[in-house]
Parts: sequence; C-alpha cells; structure tokens
Amino acid sequence: MCSSDLVEVDRDGHGLKARPPRSKWDRPWDAKAFGTEPSRVAEVTALSAASTLAEQIRRIGGGRPCLVVAHSMGGAVATAAAEAAPELFAGLVYVCAYAPVSGRPAAAYETSPENAGEMTHELLGADPSKIGGARIDTGDAGRHDLIRETFYNDLDVDTATAAISLLSTDGPAGIPATAFEVTKARYGAIRHAYVMCARDNMVRPALQRRLIKEIDAVSARPTVVTELDSSHS
Repeated sequence: MCSSDLVEVDRDGHGLKARPPRSKWDRPWDAKAFGTEPSRVAEVTALSAASTLAEQIRRIGGGRPCLVVAHSMGGAVATAAAEAAPELFAGLVYVCAYAPVSGRPAAAYETSPENAGEMTHELLGADPSKIGGARIDTGDAGRHDLIRETFYNDLDVDTATAAISLLSTDGPAGIPATAFEVTKARYGAIRHAYVMCARDNMVRPALQRRLIKEIDAVSARPTVVTELDSSHS
C-alpha cells in the first residue's frame, strides 16, 4: 500500500487545471459569447485524463498500489485508469460516481431511464456538443437555488454558496463522451466499493444501483456498498 496520507488531485480540466472561458470575465456581460465560446478544456477525454491520473498515482505511491477514491465524473476517469494500470490500484472507491464498465460512454448513462429526475442539464449555459464543455454560469445568483438543489441540497445556503464559488465553469465534454472497454482480468481483479448518495440529483440513486450491478458483472468479487443520506457533493 502507498502512504496512508490523503492526497487530493485535480482532474484534468478542473480545479487548478480549469480553464474558464474568457467570456466569463467580460464586462459588460455578453450572454451570447458565453453560450458560444469554445471550451478551453475541450481536448480532455476520459483516456487522456486517465493517463494523467495513473501518473499521479505512480508518483504519489512511488510505484506502490494506492486506494483511489473517485467522485462523480471522476469515476469514468478512474475506471479507465484502473483498466490501463491495475497494478497501481489497491482498490477503487466510487462516491456517487459514473463507472462506465459496459463499453458505453458515461454520457449514455446521463440520459438513461434510471437517471430520470437528474437536474444537471437544467444548469447548462451552452450546448456541450457545440462548445466541447459542460458550462455552468456560477456567477448568476438567480441560478444558485438550482445549483444548490442539484449538488448541495443537504447544506445551508451560506455553505452551499461558498461551495458554488469553487465550481469550475466548464467540465470537459470529452470525458463523458469517451467510450472504452474494461476486462475482468485487469479492471475486474481490483477490489471495488461504492458510496451511494440517496439525495443525489446528478447521479440518481437508481442509476447508482445500476452502475453497481454492472461493476459486479465484470469483477472477481462483489462491490462493497455504503449508503449515505446526502447530496451529490
């Protein structure tokens, strides 16, 4: 096992690797430009981000296997990394995360019947297929109630507002659009766990249960499941 220290890493296109559209900062505000400017993280895919993640794990663990925890769309990245470099994974824990192990891209799950009631698409300020990113206008205070209900519905308003200020404007559309295959011999040999979030309005509980079943179908041992009465984030 690698060090017991908790090390947080930024997924490509997020955190300190975020590249917000320049129109986000325009004054006066130009809604048309914000809705049409190509995303600066459009080149990021699940496979390119998985390569980055594998290198991060290798560096943090000094080549020894680490327990990897993946949240939300980070699950697609971690799944691809686990297939590519299973020797780096002591285990993989999904937290209300996408786990596209069936050969379908994560985007196919977003619009599945099991995800009915998800609110993410109501937040989008542009067409991801046209700009290459899932863009949210976090600067519009009038949309904060919707953002809070989507991601932070178990938090008080002040805490949720602080969290909203940390959100990346663009999420790379290439991550959910990427399809890849996993195998029982590589991905399936890793221990998996899944933390379900019962109040999740991005990855709905029914979809989380479907993902767990699909993980089990390609795994050597059952997924360990824990359920929390919490929102997506």
